[in-house]
Amino acid sequence: MGNLESNPTVTPTDDFDPEQDCNRLHEAMDGLGTNERPIIRIITRRSTMQRQILKRQYEDMFGEDLVDRLKGELKGDFEDTVTAIMDRPVVYDAKQLRKAMAGPGTNDEILIEILCARSNEKINQIRVAYNELFDRGLADDVRDETSGDFKHLLMMLTLAERDELFEVDEGQAEADAQAIYDAGENRWFGTDEDEFTKVLATRSYLQLRWIFNKYDDIAGNSFEDAIDGETSGNLQTAYKAIVSLTKDHHGYYAQKLHEAMRGI
Repeated sequence: MGNLESNPTVTPTDDFDPEQDCNRLHEAMDGLGTNERPIIRIITRRSTMQRQILKRQYEDMFGEDLVDRLKGELKGDFEDTVTAIMDRPVVYDAKQLRKAMAGPGTNDEILIEILCARSNEKINQIRVAYNELFDRGLADDVRDETSGDFKHLLMMLTLAERDELFEVDEGQAEADAQAIYDAGENRWFGTDEDEFTKVLATRSYLQLRWIFNKYDDIAGNSFEDAIDGETSGNLQTAYKAIVSLTKDHHGYYAQKLHEAMRGI
């Protein structure tokens, strides 16, 4: 099973010199045309905190907003990528959530990828950033822009009440597995999605692994099979995202990268 801890590959630069970096960035964007290579070399080799220092340093030195300058010099996916990583991750998530819910229609995939995948601490930070950026509540927008059992799941995730202790209660795992079986595959008519949602939104990832194993023993098939058979649409996609993250955190993101790059 995948380790839920991650070791970042972008780490703080030991000999970080923000003034020198800003001069190099300014030179890369000065005059006709833009030299993209120094931009890539600097931006991708600095930590999130160091990028925030660069933004302040650049404005102090040149009287311009660094992100605005980058937007004016770059284009397309490259512009989107560079300007995205110049944000703190929770700020970027907040912006993407707002973009997913603003205007007609809702991008459920973005809501799932962020709200189903972040820790309690990150979700709480995203809620603060969302309010500061847009002067509105994240939970209020999720409630207004989604519906049904899908809304119920996202609202519970937005509350950030998942157990994050590294302890397992085997008896509770068996009880949860049985309750889900009785709410779904062992039920004569319909499915009680509330039972699925309560467990998937609040139990720790370690506890969920035990629940999935207990479910296999009780039902004679996998938890994923139960989700496929008992749910559909965006709710099914969200449930399966949580299961994938639980079983292999890194594998989930590897699959997302593969999906983003395959095909034409």
